[in-house]
Amino acid sequence: MKKVLVILAEGFEELEAVTVIDLCRRAGFGVTSCGLDLLPQPIKASRGMVIVPDAALDQVRDENFDIVVLPGGQPGSDNLRADPRVLDLIRRQHQSGGWVAAICAAPMVLAAAGVLGGAEATAYPGCLESMNLSDTEIREEAVVVAGKIITSRGPGTAMDFALRIISESGGTELTAKVESGLQRC
Repeated sequence: MKKVLVILAEGFEELEAVTVIDLCRRAGFGVTSCGLDLLPQPIKASRGMVIVPDAALDQVRDENFDIVVLPGGQPGSDNLRADPRVLDLIRRQHQSGGWVAAICAAPMVLAAAGVLGGAEATAYPGCLESMNLSDTEIREEAVVVAGKIITSRGPGTAMDFALRIISESGGTELTAKVESGLQRC
């Protein structure tokens, strides 16, 4: 079973987090959501939804995950980027050959962790451009895969992002099975 970690910070984008968690669980992946507090505490999202994560980051950051996912939203992405534990986890995940994925403003966290260098990436318009990343090719596609890095544009691309995570981690047959149950036209 693939293991997925979804890191939530105060002000995350609901649609991006819930879509990834839901679709990855439909795929049979073991999904753990975690927050930045010392114990699992309710986290208020950018549109007011409150979610209680499965764990606290400190409880799971030394575990091995096949993929680490960062939902975007503001100020959620800035809160992720400001946490040295998140940056360290992203670096370790990338260096060990594991997948990292970020959507909306969260690719800024990948850039701050130093894992986007030389890669192609996408994000919410203006986010990566504002960081002057001369060695990163910024694309406008809904989802971009570069090596073991998956990035996506925003709430409207959340389902495509989640399905691409499933495809890259579990294959196209599993993705087709999950997608058929969604009744996407």
